[in-house]
Amino acid sequence: MTKTNVWTSYDEKTIAQVNAFSEGYKEFISKGKTERLCVALSKELAEKKGFENLDEKIKNGTKLKAGDKVYADFMGKALMLAVIGSSPISDGTNILGAHIDSPRMDLKQNPLYESTEMAYLDTHYYGGIKKYQWVTIPLALHGVVVKKDGTVITVAVGEDESDPIFCITDLLVHLAGEQMAKKAATVIEGEKLDVLIGSQPLKAESEEDEKEKEAVKANILKLLKDKYDIEEDDFLSAEIEVVPAGKARDLGFDRSMVMGYGQDDRICAYTSLMAFLDAESAYFTRTGICLLVDKEEIGSVGATGMHSHFFEDTLAEIMELCGEYSSLNLRRALRNSFMLSSDVSAAFDPSYASCFDKNNAAYFGRGLVFNKYTGARGKSGSNDANAEYMAKLRNIMDNANVAFQTSELGKVDQGGGGTIAYITANYGMNVIDSGIAVLNMHAPWEVSSKADIYEAYKGYGVFLKEMK
Repeated sequence: MTKTNVWTSYDEKTIAQVNAFSEGYKEFISKGKTERLCVALSKELAEKKGFENLDEKIKNGTKLKAGDKVYADFMGKALMLAVIGSSPISDGTNILGAHIDSPRMDLKQNPLYESTEMAYLDTHYYGGIKKYQWVTIPLALHGVVVKKDGTVITVAVGEDESDPIFCITDLLVHLAGEQMAKKAATVIEGEKLDVLIGSQPLKAESEEDEKEKEAVKANILKLLKDKYDIEEDDFLSAEIEVVPAGKARDLGFDRSMVMGYGQDDRICAYTSLMAFLDAESAYFTRTGICLLVDKEEIGSVGATGMHSHFFEDTLAEIMELCGEYSSLNLRRALRNSFMLSSDVSAAFDPSYASCFDKNNAAYFGRGLVFNKYTGARGKSGSNDANAEYMAKLRNIMDNANVAFQTSELGKVDQGGGGTIAYITANYGMNVIDSGIAVLNMHAPWEVSSKADIYEAYKGYGVFLKEMK
């Protein structure tokens, strides 16, 4: 079955809508380069649409009713939004779930050091990356430093044109004979991903200062103290991420694509969020939920990952305020729910065609992607959605004229990957992976099609309204 390129069906009005939606998306991923930033941006957008903090409702014992809109922020790194439906929550919910963490480098807890009069930050890479892709490109620092008294200092350096940027150096090609003979996996080693941040020594003000052995490091510490009131020990309670510097941009003479950092999986997070926020309250016969979670790139572990109890605990709190809670009702709600696990898929790349099964690959311009199963090789770690659920989705997407395609993540023995789908499937709910095709996945700069972004937004909205 060959799907047609959806651009050919668009009139001028639709193309204008596609481009306008992509402008909002580019702004979101340009500003939201960390989980904390994504949560903050999402909360801001939600509050403008009338969503209220669930914690305040719980604190005040405020009852919830059909049409009410609430959100729950967990540690500033995960977010759950809900619109209460007119039917009992135990009948099930419609869930859009995506992750907001992306491959990057994190500063180690003791990151700052000097070597031969150059100052560096030591890093530990996060998620699956090709390490050689991260050298010699402009980098920015984002995150928080929390002082012992609880003061939170926000760090954001490298995005404004007046800011300095940072980089990881590489060996010049003239001396790289041995390096070039290495395999790609080891040509740049993890411990070599140290960020160059300075080379100017602190000017000595006395004879005693002349004895300073690490004057460049001392100068960096002085600058940090003057600008942020940060001491070296404060790195012990900091979360600072190293990400590519710069904004998302249009790609191609026809401006049909977007190139930017973190599209896996903020592309699905944004389209899910906007579909959810733009949905009319009348859509929600079933309670609607939008989940934006952390830690997917390292196995959905930790307090803010999908393996935590944040989701079911928050749902229990909502059911309590709706007068519905019991352990059995919560289990029924989870089991009776439908979910789109919104995550990216690998776009077919003709430069690497041998890695793909052409009949079961995702293509730019053919719309929202459904992956019945992900996992690796023999479907290891896969959810594998059932045929009945896929049939329902086909029906509602076709009826709403949403362009969609199906895909696998490359050839069977080529590799594979996972999502959050298998985790929520443990509740017995119907879950399928659905997302947007991306080129350069996990690279510092990824590429997507504007048409696919728009069709995903449409499809997620249809799912919220029509899935029963």
